[in-house]
Amino acid sequence: MLIKHPKFGLISALLFTATSSFTVNAHGDEEHAKKSALFVNVSSAAAKVVSSFHTALKQGDKVTARQLLADDVIIFEGGGVERSADEYANHHMLADMKYLSAINSDLLEHQVFINGDMAYSVSRSKSHGNYKGKEISATGMESITLKNTDSGWKITHIHWSN
Repeated sequence: MLIKHPKFGLISALLFTATSSFTVNAHGDEEHAKKSALFVNVSSAAAKVVSSFHTALKQGDKVTARQLLADDVIIFEGGGVERSADEYANHHMLADMKYLSAINSDLLEHQVFINGDMAYSVSRSKSHGNYKGKEISATGMESITLKNTDSGWKITHIHWSN
């Protein structure tokens, strides 16, 4: 059912499309014959921002990591939310940097889809190593949205999960 309110029309359409796609594709082709490419548009400017952000976090470069985030970025991780680049930079970013500098991560797939001044990046990676005396072996998933601004691509949303 679509909500006929102008503010919610696009959201309703997107939810309808996502739900319809899920129900049609959930088990319609059990053979899973259609495989998408694992790496798509990874040389695009938007993808390079995502890669630069990861590198900055791994290297402990707080200035570069912060510059790649939109001021009003929203970050979801581990059931928590940070609602601005400054909030993330002053709270969770340093913990992420310590963690990422201690482990190794192998990119399993990365796809970037660009539509005008908006981009959407999805990736999966396998992390392994030792952090705070604990052996780490995890597959992580990441969704990032970006907006092309006067100062280049900026990350507007991140969702991390393991």
